[in-house]
Amino acid sequence: MTHNYLLSHRKEEPEKGVLYLVGTPIGNLNDISPRAINILKNVSFIACEDTRQTRKIMHKFNITNNLISFNKENSFKKIPKLITDLKSGKSIAVVSDAGMPGISDPGENIVNKVKSEQIDVICIPGACAAITALVASGMPSSKFVFEGFLPRKKIEREKILFEISKNEKTTLIYESPHRLKKLLNDLLDFCGGDREILIARELTKKFEEHIGNNIDDAINYFKNKEVLGEITIVIKGIYMDNNSEINKFDLKKDLKELINAGLSLSSASKYLAKKHGIKKSIIYNLN
Repeated sequence: MTHNYLLSHRKEEPEKGVLYLVGTPIGNLNDISPRAINILKNVSFIACEDTRQTRKIMHKFNITNNLISFNKENSFKKIPKLITDLKSGKSIAVVSDAGMPGISDPGENIVNKVKSEQIDVICIPGACAAITALVASGMPSSKFVFEGFLPRKKIEREKILFEISKNEKTTLIYESPHRLKKLLNDLLDFCGGDREILIARELTKKFEEHIGNNIDDAINYFKNKEVLGEITIVIKGIYMDNNSEINKFDLKKDLKELINAGLSLSSASKYLAKKHGIKKSIIYNLN
């Protein structure tokens, strides 16, 4: 209880020996808070994913400070030195290229290590592409799943794609532009073309786009186009209760598996119709 009270009555920021996780703009540089600017100006130094990106913010807001590289390749090597600096009374800000450090970013590597040393970690909130896309999508937002960037390895990737196909919650994914078309085709295979989806491109920037009503629409939109910019994908969950329409994509998969196992179309349709309590003709016509 004492610790919570102290956190809600902080001294003037930045404080000595505190690690600050600072949210930065995801595109529009004006999406930064006065508090974040104050921290970046006055900490002992800034640990950043890419010093070139951070310098753009510093130039815009006349911030002068020392920068060190802190990225996916070197973060684990640099954490011990950062902890030593914090223990000596230095204040440190950690920033990513864009958005919140720790969300699909090496910033998450340092938090547990620092907390295990009983050092205070304070988050200065800011923009987040996943939340921005979710709010703009109009899809259910009270419960959602954030998957970040999907794995490249086939087994791990297909496991998550299968989970997404069955999930009743909205799913959020990040993807690089050169891999978007492959991801959309993977989603088509697992979720079906009529699953509602939003492709948010270049959020908060001049050429921001919201693309696609469903997976088929998104695939057609990008078919003959080069994909550019940062991509966030919002996928609507399936609605399932006793009165809801049975997922036709799942039925089609089950029908195909039964036929491959040796059942006739008629027998497989009859079996699935009895199992799900629907007309045989509905399933028969899925073939």
